[in-house]
Amino acid sequence: MQPRNMSMSGVVDLAAVKAAGDAKQKAEQARAEAVRTGAAPVSGTALVFEVDEAGFEQDVLQRSNEVPVVVVFWADWCQPCKQLAPVMERLAEEYAGKFVVARIDVDASPMLAQQFGVQGVPAVFAVVAGQPIPLFQGAAPQAQIKQVLDQLVQAAEQQFGIVGAPVEAAGDAAEQPAAEEPVGPYDALLEAANQALDSGDLGGAIQAYQNVLSDDPANPEAKLGLAQAELLRRVQGLDPQAVRKEAAEQPADVAAQIRAADLDLVGGHVEDAFGRLVDAVKRTAGDDRETARLRLLELFEVIGADDPRVIAARTALARVLF
Repeated sequence: MQPRNMSMSGVVDLAAVKAAGDAKQKAEQARAEAVRTGAAPVSGTALVFEVDEAGFEQDVLQRSNEVPVVVVFWADWCQPCKQLAPVMERLAEEYAGKFVVARIDVDASPMLAQQFGVQGVPAVFAVVAGQPIPLFQGAAPQAQIKQVLDQLVQAAEQQFGIVGAPVEAAGDAAEQPAAEEPVGPYDALLEAANQALDSGDLGGAIQAYQNVLSDDPANPEAKLGLAQAELLRRVQGLDPQAVRKEAAEQPADVAAQIRAADLDLVGGHVEDAFGRLVDAVKRTAGDDRETARLRLLELFEVIGADDPRVIAARTALARVLF
């Protein structure tokens, strides 16, 4: 049986991913051209925004699946809040999209302050994959805040695979050289890789996708294709009945759970695959936990970061890690 026939066609759509990637690339090119020619202003104001109770779910919770959201609770009568505000704005521009800052007025949104357990202002939290994480309280020194933010950015990337989109800070446009044109196109290479994948030549497909990524590491279709090809290669030769029996009999065996999760995903049982690995992360510690978490992130790549099932699994992962 060819690996491509293992129900993967119902899980991912390479054509749709390619179209989305092309649209994103065109939008980024248009934005870069507008910045280069001065047709569009560049500012860091989008990195810092006000949030109320009505917009919290969309602006903070949903956004936290794409970028860490630093939540600053403040009040107009609070003098330390006024000291902290410009520091957070400067750091948001300095980190250029690695996190965003959501400011919440505790007097205007008391329910949010209560839900976060705010005892005094300013109080600073982070939300990653829908999970709140306390950071610090009071107007801390900038150097200390940067240490906390560095840890946040690293944890979001390494534990959840969540990274923010690079944003050009205010005033940088005049100082930066014009953006280079994206390398490519790779239509012929990607088509060859896709054909190799469809024919069951997994080694050839993997090499072809890696060739594209060596020049264009962010290419969405190549990343997805590589993750899919590697998954299919992992399940080659596995006996599904034996794998599932072993996983059921040995719930603490991380390797057995990983093999079963791979088969779940190939069979189109996405939630089962994710849930199995989240449970494995919850039950284990040390190297076993890290192995299960990394495989879960790899499976996220197969499905795509914007898929609701990935977003839900990231939130579940955050609950067991924090």
